[in-house]
Amino acid sequence: MSSSRSVIVIGGGIVGLCTAHSLARAGCAVTVVERNAEGADSCAHGSAGYVSPSHVAPLSAPGMVWQGLKWMTSSRSPFYIQPRLDADLIRWGWLFARHCTPAHRDRAAPVLARLCLEARALFVALAAETGNSFALRTEGLLSLCQTQECLDHEEHGLARLANTVGVEARVLDAQQTAALEPGVRMQVAGSVYFPIDAHLTPRQLVPDLIALLQRAGVVFRWGTAITGWRTEGGRIAAVATDRGELQADDYVLATGSWAPDTVRGLGIRLPMQPGKGYSLTLERPRFRLTKSLILTERRVAVTPMGERLRFGGTMELSGHDGRVRPERLEQIVAAAQAYFPDFTAADFAGVQPWFGYRPVSPDGLPYVGRFARHPNLVAACGHAMLGVTLAPVTGELVAEILTGRAPSIDLTLLNPDRFA
Repeated sequence: MSSSRSVIVIGGGIVGLCTAHSLARAGCAVTVVERNAEGADSCAHGSAGYVSPSHVAPLSAPGMVWQGLKWMTSSRSPFYIQPRLDADLIRWGWLFARHCTPAHRDRAAPVLARLCLEARALFVALAAETGNSFALRTEGLLSLCQTQECLDHEEHGLARLANTVGVEARVLDAQQTAALEPGVRMQVAGSVYFPIDAHLTPRQLVPDLIALLQRAGVVFRWGTAITGWRTEGGRIAAVATDRGELQADDYVLATGSWAPDTVRGLGIRLPMQPGKGYSLTLERPRFRLTKSLILTERRVAVTPMGERLRFGGTMELSGHDGRVRPERLEQIVAAAQAYFPDFTAADFAGVQPWFGYRPVSPDGLPYVGRFARHPNLVAACGHAMLGVTLAPVTGELVAEILTGRAPSIDLTLLNPDRFA
């Protein structure tokens, strides 16, 4: 297949941009269609900015059904599902429960590890290409545990799983943990250290990618909303927008949690829930970190971004609901104070909260590949908390598919028709 194909990438978030980058490098004529204006916020902007090979366990992990049932009763819990009669949510929940098994975890973990490790290598290459303007740091990640019970659980759970699939994990006691971050006082029993993990500053990465793509000749259509599709003979003939029809040889679906709405009318079933996450960024924190952290019991991420320090977390399944729930922000602040006794609530006073929608599939794996019903439409969505991490490898896989190369990673578990 010729590599000089025309491709429309629908969605200008981090996954869409990385996909456009890989396609342009492969010689395709690429147009990115994004409903928002250039520079608008996206799910990546306020994220933790993790590049996380350590995240080898899918969200649909063993025990999550019972844990989720307990958590969903409180809007202050790390994983909150707003009770509502919604057929899509009910079906998603049923599929999620079916995948919370050891067998699914063991099938998914090697695939996630392979994807994440390849993505990290691609980020290192992108940093070299751009002069590392997005501040990629490769000092690793510490998953902090306040109690010995939690540390033991992580040692026999995530750490063992990670080591099994080739991602190094070291279990450290409190003294060893403190030695890796000597500039901060922590209230912990120990940690799991993942040396391969990295982090970056997403608000620098996104504009840098846009500038890189513009220099490569990628066309951007900002402020352009998808309104429908025109099909001929089982293929996409054109995508309709509020500014007229656009045509290409192939189309890439990279609209994140809005993907099911984007393909409405095409006869495609794509179970997805928007998982709202929040973050608070301190401009002048009390201390400096070198590594990204996870406050394990509270499910809160902590990322140093230059002079700033970002705290993010929570998973809220409440649809595309633009409300900010103060109690969820309070839990992030409480977690910071619990693990770092030098913090007070006053440190977070006046900090502007951010939230974004993670696209969560029922089995915790992204959708990547061609749709059987319309083979010139390729999925690149459903990455949940791994959108930043997996963006570059998703782009490479899409480029391989559309230029006729054999995918470098087995896509069987990522098949976008797996719930059809």
